Amino acid sequence: MRPPDWLIYSGVVGVIVLACLSHRENADAPPAPAAPDEAEGALLGPVTPFDPAVTVNAPDIPFQPSTGTAFSIARTGRWVTARHVVEGCRQPAILVGGGRAVAADMRLAPWADIAVLQTEGGPSALPIAPAEALRSGQRGFHPGYPQARAGEVTSRLLGRETLKVRGRGQRDEPVLAWAEVGRTDGLGGTLAGLSGAPVMDRQGRVVGVTIAESPRRGRIYTTSPETFRPAVRGVQKADEPLMGRLLTVDNYGLVSDDLRRDLRVARVICMSG
Repeated sequence: MRPPDWLIYSGVVGVIVLACLSHRENADAPPAPAAPDEAEGALLGPVTPFDPAVTVNAPDIPFQPSTGTAFSIARTGRWVTARHVVEGCRQPAILVGGGRAVAADMRLAPWADIAVLQTEGGPSALPIAPAEALRSGQRGFHPGYPQARAGEVTSRLLGRETLKVRGRGQRDEPVLAWAEVGRTDGLGGTLAGLSGAPVMDRQGRVVGVTIAESPRRGRIYTTSPETFRPAVRGVQKADEPLMGRLLTVDNYGLVSDDLRRDLRVARVICMSG
C-alpha cells in the first residue's frame, strides 16, 4: 500500500532539516565562571598619595632580640621574613626543632619591611602569587608563630594604606590593610611573633609578608605587591618544585599545621654571640 503523500513530504523535510543542523556552526559560549566570593568587591587600585596612613614609631634604641616567622620560597635555602625581626641581629637563625637552629645569612630590602635569609638548603617552597589584581574583601591566611607558639589568623582585605615609620628606619611604605576575622582557638591578645609570616590567598600562594598589627582596630598589615615582588625577584626560579594547597576557613588550621611541620613556615630567632 502506497503511503500518503503528506507522510513522504514530511520525511523529506525532516531529512533536509537534520542535514542543515548537522552543518551549522557551533558558536555557543562556555559556561559562566563560578561567582566570586560574596564578600569580594572591586579590584584594588594602584598605590596613590591619597591612601589612608597609619604611623608607627620605631624608637632608636639598641637591638632587642626578638622572635618572628619565616617561610621558604626556594628549596636552595631561601627564606623571607620581616626586616624588623632580624635588623640589627648579628646572627639570625631558623629553628628546625629539637632545640636546634640553622644559622642564616640575611639581605635586607632597603625600602620595605622585608628580609631574605639564606641557609644551606631548605624545605619545599611556598608558591609566590603571580602579578594579578587583588580584590577588596578577598580572604587571606597568615600561618606562623604568634606569641612564639604555633597559631594562624584569617583576614579580609580592606585596601591600601601607607605605613609611616618614624624613628629608626624612617620611611613611608605602601602596605595592605586586612581585617582580622578569625584565629586559632584559644589564641588571645597580641599577634607579636607573627611578623614575617606569609599572607596567602585561597590557592595557597603568597601575596605578601605580615609586618604589623593594630589590635584596637582589629587590623593586620602586610607588604604590598609593589614592595614584595621586587624584594624576591629572581629568588624563586621557574623550575622550583612548588606545593600549594587550597585554603578555606574550614581547613586553614590543618594546612598551617602541615606547613609548620614541614618547616615551610618556621620560627626565626636571633642567636646571641
